[in-house]
Amino acid sequence: MFGLSNATTFEVVAVWTVLLIAFLGLGYALMLRAQVLKKDKGTEKMQEVWMGIKEGAEAYLNRQLKTILPLIGVLTILLFFSVYIVPPTPEALERFSNYSPDKVKLIIGIGRAIAFVMGASFSLMVGQFGMRMAVEGNVRVASASRRSFGEALQIAYRSGTITGMLTDGLGLFGGTIIFIIFGIASPDALLGFGFGGTLLALFMRVGGGIYTKAADVGADLVGKVEAGIPEDDPRNAAVIADLVGDNVGDCAGMAADIFESYEVTIVSGLILGLALYNMTHELKWIIFPLLVRGIGVVASIIGTYLVRGGKTLEGSNAMTSINKGFYTSATISIISFALLSIFYMHEIRAFASVAVGIILALTIDELTKIYTSPDYGPVKQVAESSKTGSATLILRGLGLGFESAVWQTIVIAVTILCSILIYNGYPAVYVLYGVAMTGIGMLTLTGNNVAMDSFGPIADNANGIGELSGMDKEARRIMGHLDATGNTTKAITKGVAIGSAVIAAVSLFGSFLTDVTRVQEQMGVQESLRLFATGIRVSEPKIFIGLLIGATIPWLFSSLILNSVTRAASLIVEEVRRQFRLPGIMEGTKKPDYQRAVDICTVSAQRELIGLALIAVMSPLLVGILLGVEPLGGFLAGVIVSGQLLAVFMANAGGAWDNAKKLIEDGLYGGKGSEPHKASVVGDTVGDPLKDTAGPALNPMIKVVNLVSLLAAPILVQYKLSHPGMIITALISFIAITYAIIFSKRGSLTKKVTVK
Repeated sequence: MFGLSNATTFEVVAVWTVLLIAFLGLGYALMLRAQVLKKDKGTEKMQEVWMGIKEGAEAYLNRQLKTILPLIGVLTILLFFSVYIVPPTPEALERFSNYSPDKVKLIIGIGRAIAFVMGASFSLMVGQFGMRMAVEGNVRVASASRRSFGEALQIAYRSGTITGMLTDGLGLFGGTIIFIIFGIASPDALLGFGFGGTLLALFMRVGGGIYTKAADVGADLVGKVEAGIPEDDPRNAAVIADLVGDNVGDCAGMAADIFESYEVTIVSGLILGLALYNMTHELKWIIFPLLVRGIGVVASIIGTYLVRGGKTLEGSNAMTSINKGFYTSATISIISFALLSIFYMHEIRAFASVAVGIILALTIDELTKIYTSPDYGPVKQVAESSKTGSATLILRGLGLGFESAVWQTIVIAVTILCSILIYNGYPAVYVLYGVAMTGIGMLTLTGNNVAMDSFGPIADNANGIGELSGMDKEARRIMGHLDATGNTTKAITKGVAIGSAVIAAVSLFGSFLTDVTRVQEQMGVQESLRLFATGIRVSEPKIFIGLLIGATIPWLFSSLILNSVTRAASLIVEEVRRQFRLPGIMEGTKKPDYQRAVDICTVSAQRELIGLALIAVMSPLLVGILLGVEPLGGFLAGVIVSGQLLAVFMANAGGAWDNAKKLIEDGLYGGKGSEPHKASVVGDTVGDPLKDTAGPALNPMIKVVNLVSLLAAPILVQYKLSHPGMIITALISFIAITYAIIFSKRGSLTKKVTVK
């Protein structure tokens, strides 16, 4: 079984049980879908607004699919042929010992290519199906708010849970089925699976982020600041595009983002588990990550189903109900992990590593709340700064963002230190395995986390539908409460996504060291000179150069993506201004052309995708070819550290500005229309592309860079720069990166785009 002669009956049954649990998670998602779709969609006016959101979202997804499919096709072919450049691993030869080495190459090549397509398809399914269900849920939440707070809360949360369980079920199914087929050779295919999911997440994160913030920034600048009209006012031509953007950015983008973290942590866990298996000949190191994931799915099913609220808003709190479900899942997981460690692993260290990951997730939750929730001092201080203008408010938010990045990074450093202490006295590979298990533990409750994130845009859209369709005051009050809760849950899940990205990247970094060392061993390199023995020596000038270049990549990426948002938002600003000048729009006697703004956002977002992806894919290849595999390791370290600090800074600064604005809109310092409110709108407008586009997009970018490096490392070890193939690849990489930078900095900000 699994190509392993030493698998026990328990281990065989356990792996097949995990596969069944994956189907259980998918079945639970289908059950929730049926429950949500049974609910009514409200009045004709509500459905009219909803249909505009639905059509805009589907148009975006269809256009995005056409943009990315050609690149997926090219990369599938490249991944197939990548196994022909380096010899098969000893594990692959052992797993398929009945075949010749050439036949084994063919099997691994096909497996890696299919796994890549599977990872990309699953990431796409999570984003597309999850977002479509969020769109189906929002109008039903708006309708339910006329009847009951509890019903509205349940529909919103369960609509988001569908996305969460798709993430859980598909991620677990992919990793498990690859292990069942390939056994100890599964890392060869799992790299393709992880890369496919990560690359699609990058596309969906970048495209969705540009779309949502172009619409949001354009709508706010002209509507709130210039025209002085409320948010979601039907006279604003960008209002439907804004509501569509909440879905393509926070549903499709975030779901794919967390899905690829879910994939990558299981990939790194199994790669490092295999390294321990080779040392100890104990299969438990590989089976344990799969069992942990299976337990997490069951715990998420139980916890998410418990989220309920009272009939009226009085005495009820959506965040309290959501937290009840989350902590129930966490408790079930921790107890189950302890029992699994004691009775299967026969040690407590594995449990400690996973438990540290759960504690890390909870700690990041609390840190994010402190710096972004209106209930805490930092956001109140940002709001207070609005009394002296937008400049002081922005400066206060910048300081808050910088500070929050420090503490979250220290928390992650302490977490990694815990892994070192847990496996103190053991070889380094045990420590790296502990870090990988921490990442798996952190994403144990992925179903809950994605449900919380999707809850945000669903509630936001419901509130917008209520505003645009003129719903009654009590229903709007319920939706307002759900919307405010959604802002907090979105901020929390962004923090978890960033933290998990770093832990996953560190795990992949360990896999990078392991894989390079294994190839060096096959080549006959002296043990003391192998990468695991020498480490990444920053004192070496070439390695330090790699570190410096790596540290610049997140800044370059963020700069280009902010250029993209600015360019697209400028087009929306011009369009909304143009329509405001038309007779009857401001008077409310003529309906704006909402579709025009939707089309502008859709076209603008897709034009930027490929260039930004090229930087993430090509930069590690260029550095690895020109400087070598050790400097590439330094490059990865620079990307991870710089990306972590920058992502947290942008996410938390933007979240603080957003919630400071909401505090003022609730009546603080004069409320809506006051000078402090105008200052807060400017701050929120600056922060929006930071927290919803550039910051979150760094998560998949960091992991794309790491996975490309991991795939390329065995090739880079064996071939020198003088090889024709290396020279050609370096030239192509340089040209592609140059093109991406020039393309992003092109033209006038207000250049027109062609829309259909």
